[in-house]
Amino acid sequence: MNRKVVITGLGAVTPIGNTLEESWKSVREGKSGIARITAFDTTAYECKIAGEVKNFDPSLWIDKKEARKMGRYSQFAVVAAMQAMKDAGLSKDNIDADRAGVLIGNGIGGFEVLEASIKKYFEVGNTRIPPLSIPMLIPNEAPGNISMIFGLHGTALSLATACSSGTDALGLALDQVRSGRLDVCLAGGTEATVTGYGIGCFQVLKTLATSFNDCPEKASRPFDTKREGFVMGEGAGILILEEYEHAKARGARIYAEFAGYGGSSDAYHITSPDPSGNGGALAMVNAIKDAGISPEEVQYYNAHGTATPLNDPAETAMIKKAFGDHAYKMKISSTKSMTGHCLGAAGAIEAIFCVKAIQEGFYPPTINLDNPDVEHGCDLDYVPNKGVDVSNSGGISCAASGSLGFGGHNGVVVFRRI
Repeated sequence: MNRKVVITGLGAVTPIGNTLEESWKSVREGKSGIARITAFDTTAYECKIAGEVKNFDPSLWIDKKEARKMGRYSQFAVVAAMQAMKDAGLSKDNIDADRAGVLIGNGIGGFEVLEASIKKYFEVGNTRIPPLSIPMLIPNEAPGNISMIFGLHGTALSLATACSSGTDALGLALDQVRSGRLDVCLAGGTEATVTGYGIGCFQVLKTLATSFNDCPEKASRPFDTKREGFVMGEGAGILILEEYEHAKARGARIYAEFAGYGGSSDAYHITSPDPSGNGGALAMVNAIKDAGISPEEVQYYNAHGTATPLNDPAETAMIKKAFGDHAYKMKISSTKSMTGHCLGAAGAIEAIFCVKAIQEGFYPPTINLDNPDVEHGCDLDYVPNKGVDVSNSGGISCAASGSLGFGGHNGVVVFRRI
């Protein structure tokens, strides 16, 4: 029999705030985190904007010497994990280390480390490659660093399914706790690819928005007729998954039940979603079935919503296939309109926004949605431009979040009020 799993802690480092509180406040205000890139000189780039994490000082959380041994993506994950542990009332001193684990999704790893070390290799030679290049850039170092900081001896895994990594990591962590392998799991996603090489790679794929360099806050436009591509983001989101009875026994504050997860593969194209929506719809149906609910119980869906010409109509088709007529009654939004697309961290950050939506009875907005692309089927309620507070009229009892990754990876998670 599966054990009930709940969320008892949240931590976030995002383009719209360096803490959970700051990030959620920005969501409620419909505030954009997209701005001109500061990480490198964009003079030669067509795309000059991104959702950077701003004024990030890892030394406020991590010993300076240890922080220097981590890639930026790993620093984000560690800081978000520290926030989540504190939020959950857990620490190295009061957690059963053998029954607690870490599972982090990450698409690419330490891009800035890779960039710098390869530059050294070509400029100076193999003997001058920085010695910690490999430990700082490989994706498994994020869960590794978190487990070492908290002394956790349970499963410590990394997962890479491109833009679905954070969501799929949550799904795998759910299974770990449900099955009894763990009582507590720190799970989520992290990414830091706002580098010259990172932006360059996505720019040549023609996936980035490039016409809004002079008004970056308007660039991420999910479901809008003027959308032209996604805006790169970065950051991390970590959730504390805990077995229900374990959480109750220690008097933990419970945000919501982590009710279900569903995954699927489009088996269609290396970068494009299946326009029929069949693959994504299957993940949604699987998640709903896993949660033991009906489609009509889902009141809010946080969409992948990348604002690319192909994604938004395909995802809308997925929603219609999975939810039927109910698709026109539920609230749907893309918080990427504010954060940009944080790749492997996106699903975890958006799962956190779902949990907060349930906790506070607030539907996050899709900002910059001035003219929905009805011509291409984008005709649902995407909560345009301003969030909706329903805390005094029944609130939100069930929310879901979906992520779609290069390679055809689809993941969906479902949360319920408890």
